Amino acid sequence: MKFIETKLIGCYILEPKIIKDERGYFMESFNEKTFSEGIGQKVTFVQDNQSFSSKGVLRGLHYQTGGHAQAKLVRVLQGEVLDVAVDLRPNSETYGQYEAVFLSAENQKQFFIPRGFAHGFLVLSETATFFYKCDNFYNKDSEGGLLFNDTTVNIDWNFPIEQLIISEKDQILPTIEKAKKVW
Repeated sequence: MKFIETKLIGCYILEPKIIKDERGYFMESFNEKTFSEGIGQKVTFVQDNQSFSSKGVLRGLHYQTGGHAQAKLVRVLQGEVLDVAVDLRPNSETYGQYEAVFLSAENQKQFFIPRGFAHGFLVLSETATFFYKCDNFYNKDSEGGLLFNDTTVNIDWNFPIEQLIISEKDQILPTIEKAKKVW
C-alpha cells in the first residue's frame, strides 16, 4: 500500500498493490498495522457504511462535531466519484481549503479523512457503490454540514450544476462562516 499525503495535513490517498492475473485480481484493502504506520497514527474504526447512488448525486458535505467527530476511510466498490474533504479545523493552516480525489472501482484508491473535516462526494458514473469506515459512531445531535457550493471554499465539482441531484437537507446547509464548529 502506498500512502500519499495531500496538501491537507492528515489527509492521505491510499493506492493499494493490486495483483492481477488471468483469474482477476487480489488486493489487501485494509490492514490495521500497515494503515497505522502509513498515516503515522492509530485509528480504530468502529462502523462501516455503504451507499448506492446514481449519476449526478452529490452527498455532503457532512461532518460530526465535538466528541462525536469522525475520521473516515472511503472507497468506491462500483463506479466512480469525485470525493471531497474540506478542512474545518479552526487552528489548521489549511482551514477552509479542500482536496478532491477521483475514486473508482478501477483505480481502487482510498481516501483517509481525519476528524475535523467536512466530507462529500459526487457520483460521476451511471451508478456508484460507496463504502466507508468511521472511527466513531454517528450521533444525530452532532451533525454538521457545509453548503456544497460555498463561494468561500469554492469547490470545483467539474460537473454541470443544473444536473446535480442534491437532497433538500443538503441544499440548505450553511456556508463555512455559519457552519457549526467541529470542536
